[in-house]
Amino acid sequence: MASILQAERGSEEEEKQPSLAAGQEEQQGQRRLSFKCLRSFQRKISEDNWRRQQDSGLEPGGKDPEEKKIALELLETEQAYVGRLHLLDQVFYTELMREAKNGKIVPEEVVKMIFSNISSIYQFHAKFFLPELQKRMEDWSSNPRIGDVIQKLAPFLKMYGEYVKNFDKAVELITVWSEKSPPFQELIADIQKRKVCANLTLQHHMLEPVQRIPRYELLLKDYVRKLPPESPDRADAEKALEMIFMVAKHSNAAIAEMERLQNLWEVYQRLGLEDDIVDPSNELIKEGPVLKISSRNNTSEKYLFLFNNMLLYCVPKVIQVGAEFQVHLRIDVDGIKVRELNDTQFPHTFLVSGKQRTLELQARSREEMNSWIEAFQDAINRKEKSSESFKTAVHGPEMGPSALKTEELGRRAPQWVRDNLVTMCMRCKDPFNAIVRRRHHCRACGYVVCARCSDYKAELQYDGNRLNRVCQECYIFLTGHVVHEDQEGKHKGILEKEAAEISGRSLLCSSLQLLDKNSKGGTRGWFVIPRDDPLVLYIYAAPQDVRAHTSIPLLGYQVRDLPQGDSRHLFQLVQSRQVYTFVADTEELKRRWMRAMARSAAGITNPEEDEDADSFDEAE
Repeated sequence: MASILQAERGSEEEEKQPSLAAGQEEQQGQRRLSFKCLRSFQRKISEDNWRRQQDSGLEPGGKDPEEKKIALELLETEQAYVGRLHLLDQVFYTELMREAKNGKIVPEEVVKMIFSNISSIYQFHAKFFLPELQKRMEDWSSNPRIGDVIQKLAPFLKMYGEYVKNFDKAVELITVWSEKSPPFQELIADIQKRKVCANLTLQHHMLEPVQRIPRYELLLKDYVRKLPPESPDRADAEKALEMIFMVAKHSNAAIAEMERLQNLWEVYQRLGLEDDIVDPSNELIKEGPVLKISSRNNTSEKYLFLFNNMLLYCVPKVIQVGAEFQVHLRIDVDGIKVRELNDTQFPHTFLVSGKQRTLELQARSREEMNSWIEAFQDAINRKEKSSESFKTAVHGPEMGPSALKTEELGRRAPQWVRDNLVTMCMRCKDPFNAIVRRRHHCRACGYVVCARCSDYKAELQYDGNRLNRVCQECYIFLTGHVVHEDQEGKHKGILEKEAAEISGRSLLCSSLQLLDKNSKGGTRGWFVIPRDDPLVLYIYAAPQDVRAHTSIPLLGYQVRDLPQGDSRHLFQLVQSRQVYTFVADTEELKRRWMRAMARSAAGITNPEEDEDADSFDEAE
């Protein structure tokens, strides 16, 4: 299993080592315990050692068929697992929440964040899954099968995604509040001393739900393998195994996405959290030190961060207060080229040429130089692949115009973008108004632009080479004249994604209304979840705008249905105290948005992976 959880080998090895001398290093080690556990658990559980350790409850050499022995093992491990869930929910959570309500040791919200949806998981297993398994094993002689039971209940196991995503934050909160609140630490230590805890810490018990899904998968694989070919349970068991595999895959994706976001956030912190750089959809491809070779043959130390869409050219800060690096230059990957240079004076040198700047860089070795060139080529290939079908300027959904290819500019009359589909200039992004900033159309590309951006004239072949009003970019392309832009070098922010372009390659896009906090009024806009940025919701004032006015990272939110009121189709996005309330035009559109947002909130980036999502949504 690609990325699910590896729990205790790494932590067991750490326990054998002497404690760290510095308290700061010990804190850092504790806060990184979770992902270390998750990674180490994959290795441990794949070796199947855990099953041999738990086989003591079965009678060796029994006459029962192999598939029944595995079914009994599933039942016995489920009974033990429900006991662990009871400890987490009814003991740890209940006692900590009781003290929190008294206002003595920790805020109630912190306790809820630590234990996430453990109560729902406990209730599901204690009241549904375990009783169903027990009943089936009692009737084994007349109905020897478990596949149908697991198949019926497997969709509910998707609730584990929320728990797994929250696991890292939960372990960190335990560490932080153990330092801040001695009574909090003492209560946990007191519970851990009880016999039911078996000398294990709260964190170890909290790993049990994280480990449970891959254990189901391994048991069910073995069960299917041992079933006779003519077994009446084969078809159901194979379907159940497929469903468990999908649940495990969703958990894997959630873990991988949380780890990616955590690593990305750490990079952004090192860069000082600059507004035009921070984007949750970015992916860091490579980072590292290089030497910059100047025109005077001098070298200086620099540091590169290569993302999927940009290269950040940085210098280390002498006084590292708030940030480790200062960004000197940003180069878009779009249009970038890279090649090796044969320089006898400076070996291992390569050239990076972008729209904004050309850099001559030196690596520390040939291997490192090749690694950088491969990384750049990877970024270039990704960019070309993602924009292969969107090289033209406007390619929206059905309401949008068919944009001209570059070589056709001026040779064919463009389809104009309708005025009501934009609220801002499609070149400079300044908003339109009725008095001082009116709408104009470029006669070459059809864009809606302001007077300043269209104060140019060029001959257009389709109009008998007569002079026509065109935008600045078309003027430069058609005439070859250079224009000095007032805003040359301005970075493109994360909200500056064209609505029409991303709508054409979106998971879902439509008009919705976002209500204000009192739910009485609100603003209507164009809402988009792009395919290439499926974990973020972009909100535009109009379908053809070139800049979103708001974006909402969806990961970790809960989607709630609201009863229909005043003939309005309402639903919400909820995370902690942040609540967004939406109004859809129809009930069917509302359901589509709820499903799309729920998938994004769960970290599911490929809709095809979520074939059973409908049944799960309805069950919740």
